[in-house]
Amino acid sequence: MNALQPWHIIILVLVVVLLFGAKRLPDAARSIGKSMKIFKAETKDMAGDKDKAAETEEVETKQLPQATTPAPAASTAQDKQVADLQRQLDELKKQQAATPAPAEQAQKNAS
Repeated sequence: MNALQPWHIIILVLVVVLLFGAKRLPDAARSIGKSMKIFKAETKDMAGDKDKAAETEEVETKQLPQATTPAPAASTAQDKQVADLQRQLDELKKQQAATPAPAEQAQKNAS
């Protein structure tokens, strides 16, 4: 006798429509669907993170091979590259300072 009957559901739906309006209900349903989708994705990510954490613990326990020091020739080549790039940057700055900006040219032409 206390079971939920179809007319109970109809009355409940009518009350919800009257309270929120027919225009807002589809938007509300859409936002609830998006929220559920995000929630499911996050719970899957959390479960995946636990699995990944277990894998990384196994990887961390393995001993890594000793790193070799880079050859001095490689560092001098990098130093040379850095010096070349710095020189090119300085040249570009000089060229930019030598040529007036387009706004300055427009002002000179207007005068």
